[in-house]
Order: sequence, then structure tokens, then C-alpha cells
Amino acid sequence: MTLCLKNLSINKRSEESLIRSFTLTVEPGDVACVMGPSGCGKSTLLNVIAGHLNKDFNYRGEVWLNNKNITNVTPHERGVGVLFQDDLLFPHLNVWQNLAFALPNEVKGNQRKQLALESLNNVNLASLANAFPEQISGGQRARISLIRMLLAKPKVALLDEPFSKLDQSLRKQFRDWVFEQLTQANIPALLVTHDQADAPTNSTIYLWPKESQHA
Repeated sequence: MTLCLKNLSINKRSEESLIRSFTLTVEPGDVACVMGPSGCGKSTLLNVIAGHLNKDFNYRGEVWLNNKNITNVTPHERGVGVLFQDDLLFPHLNVWQNLAFALPNEVKGNQRKQLALESLNNVNLASLANAFPEQISGGQRARISLIRMLLAKPKVALLDEPFSKLDQSLRKQFRDWVFEQLTQANIPALLVTHDQADAPTNSTIYLWPKESQHA
């Protein structure tokens, strides 16, 4: 899968321009990074890709995934996974149930629990299977959130400042682990952040409102 944005421009309804003629290609297993201050349109860009753009904005241009134009495809048919700042785990479900919830519909019955438990074992978190979100640490919840996103088999991953709420001691460790998991999944990923330290080594960094550059 390859993610391509072609001449994408995003405006507020007030005609204020956030993004102008932005073009980007992200290959499978790569993580591109968009940097800029709050309010510059980073999260709005992710909403365009996911198909959830707020009615206060409009855009021109195209979103392509694996040589298919998905600009007018409904959100649930795009195959986009999103990792947010907050973990958004269901508090009434334990860890393995949270993971099983994300599995595709064709996975039935006991196989859902089996796959959820296998995914935890693969990242050395099997001991958390029956714990509830409130019983585990913020770093653990963040890991579970990424695993849940990947279990849904997304075609592309969008990362909306997922490291910003982690303390400094955990942040680098989790960041490196996320990039490792995305590389193993071999899907394109787009990270938006205001902190250059969050960008993976040798990634392409796009700075707004400045022109893009390679880091």
C-alpha cells in the first residue's frame, strides 16, 4: 500500500487557507512526518485522509491509496487506522476484549479472543489480558491502543501526536516501539507533531508554513 496526497489544499469556510497544494507520497513501511504549531492544519489533514473533515472546512485535491482514488470513498471503506493522543480504550472492556473489538467482522467466535491474546503475547503484554484500562499504566494503554489499531488491518496509519501526553522517560521507548510495529506491518504511516524529536530518523519532514525539507 502506498499513500499519495495530490495537490491538496484545505481552507476554512471563512476562506482562510491552512494548506496549499500539498503533495506527498508515503511508501509501505515508511513514516512521513508533518510538523507545525497548533492550528496550522495538521489534524485537519488527517481528517481529510480519514474522510472525517469537519463541515467548517473544505478542500481540493485527491487522496490515493494503493493506486486507487479514495477521495470520495466513505470513511469506513477507506481502511484508515488512527492513533490519537488519548488511548480511547473502552473502560467497560478488559484488554483482550478491547483488542477483539477491533478485529474484522469475518473473524468469528473464539478466534477473536485467540488472536487478541496472541497479539498481546507477541509484544510481551500477555499478563495484561484480563486487566481493565483503569488498572494499567498510561504507557501500557498507549501500547494497547496501537495493537488494537493494527489488529483492524488498516491500509494506512495516521498518528495524531500520540506521544505528546507521555512522560519523557517513556516517550522515546514508546515512540521507537511504535515505529518498529508500523515497519513490521508494512503499511504507510503519517505522523503529525509539533516536536521534531518525535520524527523517526531519516524520515521526510514537512514543515508548515515553510516548504518541506528532508531530515
